[in-house]
Amino acid sequence: MSSELMDALRELAREKNIDETVMLERLEEQLAVTYKRILDSDNDCSVTIDRESGRIHVYELVPVGGTEEEPVFEARDVTPSDISRYAATAAKQVITQSIREAEREQIFEEYADRIGDSITGTVQQSDSRYTLVKIREGVEALLPHAEQPPNERYEHNQRLKALIIDVRKTSNEPSIVVSRTHPNLLKRLFELEVPEIYDGIVEIKSVAREPGMRSKIAVSSREPGLDPVGACVGPKGSRVRMVVAELRGERIDVVPWSEDPATFVGNALSPAKVARVVVSDDTHTATVIVPDDQLSLAIGKEGQNARLAAKLTGWRIDIKSLGQAVSTGLAEAVTGGDLDGDEGDGRCIAVTSTGIRCRNQARPGSRYCGVHEKEAADES
Repeated sequence: MSSELMDALRELAREKNIDETVMLERLEEQLAVTYKRILDSDNDCSVTIDRESGRIHVYELVPVGGTEEEPVFEARDVTPSDISRYAATAAKQVITQSIREAEREQIFEEYADRIGDSITGTVQQSDSRYTLVKIREGVEALLPHAEQPPNERYEHNQRLKALIIDVRKTSNEPSIVVSRTHPNLLKRLFELEVPEIYDGIVEIKSVAREPGMRSKIAVSSREPGLDPVGACVGPKGSRVRMVVAELRGERIDVVPWSEDPATFVGNALSPAKVARVVVSDDTHTATVIVPDDQLSLAIGKEGQNARLAAKLTGWRIDIKSLGQAVSTGLAEAVTGGDLDGDEGDGRCIAVTSTGIRCRNQARPGSRYCGVHEKEAADES
């Protein structure tokens, strides 16, 4: 191997950011394997490459004594005359391998620093185990089945956004793992659509997701007078609609964050209207009383609204209708009788057998209507 070839190898190593020493050592190892096969010998071979001249020497390691644990070898020079022909083939293999490894290392270093970022890619293939997403030429990511919302199906060349959650080194290529279910994907999507979030004026305080179904985000503003919910929703709902479209129709509730737990819990149960929230720091429980006609809305289908509100706020939430609260004495216990929509509205406080509060007006000087005042007197 000529000095000119050595110079070419060094230049290539610089261009591809490959360790020159490691590349030459690999070339020596590759040539040693090649010549052991050529010599058809039971003895191992070693190869040295002069770092200046490029001259190659092949040695057969012949055992000449020692012990089984520590044998002694004599290196006999068996360099063939046509060494350059084999060296060129081996060098090509080693260079190709070194370039691939260098590129894999560069990809790993680039994306290992981007865990938590969102990416945009195109679907290459999809099966029951995972979906392969092309991020850019030569870089692909895995979207495992467990990180896919249950309502989503992917087609070839479909564009989608995902969140990088892990980057691993593997024997072939760096494994970039992405998610479509992670709560932080929602944050990244809003950053893309809402300039106020990207600029730090509006802050997403917390996120709760049931991927593919419904999500809630709590937002606050660092700028007095700026409505954080309005900023996120956008004119005629344009901004939130873009996020919903990217998440294939996932419903999103944007609610104002508050440092007051009771207010925050009440906001989190949106779109239900809340009459009163009383929090217990000891049990970290928020007792919520809602108008009778808001109970099912506050709880949500299969408890979804209440469940997401609890995730969003971090509080255990116990929801009662106004009628339930009055009939069990809970209204008096948690409010001291001062409950909006209770005595203050002039209605009878009695609760019917169906759990609905009576809609009749209370008699003057009484908390009951004529019918229920008599029933209350009979019970006493």
